[in-house]
Amino acid sequence: MTHIKPFLFVCFFGMLSTFAQDFQGIAVYESKTSIGDDFGPPDMPESRKQEIRERMRRAMERTFELNFDKTSSTYEEEEKLETPGTQGRGGMRMGFLASGSGTYYKNVQDQAYVRQSEMFGKMFLIKDSLPQWEWVLGSETKKIGNYTCYKATTIKKEADMTDRFRRMRPRRADSRPGGDPAKKDTIQKNSTSSNSFLSQMEPPKAQEITVWYTPEIPISQGPGTYWGLPGLILEVNDGRTAILCSKLILNPKEEVEIEAPTKGKQVTQKEYDDLMSKKMEEMSERFRNRRRGGNSGRIRG
Repeated sequence: MTHIKPFLFVCFFGMLSTFAQDFQGIAVYESKTSIGDDFGPPDMPESRKQEIRERMRRAMERTFELNFDKTSSTYEEEEKLETPGTQGRGGMRMGFLASGSGTYYKNVQDQAYVRQSEMFGKMFLIKDSLPQWEWVLGSETKKIGNYTCYKATTIKKEADMTDRFRRMRPRRADSRPGGDPAKKDTIQKNSTSSNSFLSQMEPPKAQEITVWYTPEIPISQGPGTYWGLPGLILEVNDGRTAILCSKLILNPKEEVEIEAPTKGKQVTQKEYDDLMSKKMEEMSERFRNRRRGGNSGRIRG
């Protein structure tokens, strides 16, 4: 396995130049996120855990469409009818877990992206630089549809708040017989000293990302934030979420409009993440007030 070398991109852009100037395509991706077996508190009945896991699994099954040309793309979730069993306050919370939808525009030539995202009823326009993935190329291949794909890996060291929230897991005291009392005591002390929502979650560790891309479509694009390979990325797996291309149309009969979104309050990714963290803390405080029987304040704008 080798890191991407400059000559690969010389070859890549040479292949790209052979494509028609108005080359376009549409790729449909199916995304599924697994819920760990250690979900929920230790004293929760297994039947209840399984019920919640199944509801969350269904809520996190999503379909996206990537519209692309030689240098830019838009990626957004397809609308679907609300799934039975995910309504109400519990459904709202699971819906937020699967948030992050909205148009995601990226321009690989300018190495910049614009993402439109709604947070608690307010629209934001996030403008920032594309993440710089350090891809390691492998020689392993497999077929996805009619295309020969090559394996590539990278390490995801940091994540934006939407992705961090999806990948976080609740801190759990080791209450099993023979469990570590010191560990349990430490967790309880930490929970007492800080009741904030984020402080009681285990932050995600560095995660290996495995993707499969096809040089037969020499477009440096992929689903979501993924890009930078000498071919369209058709599959992504980060250990918990799998994204697989289920349909691909090259040069569709109707021209595809690929434009950056323009509506929303403009912020950087860091500004958006900080605001989301603040809102999550406010929501957590509101839920705690409800449990205590106090008056819940509104989430401030």
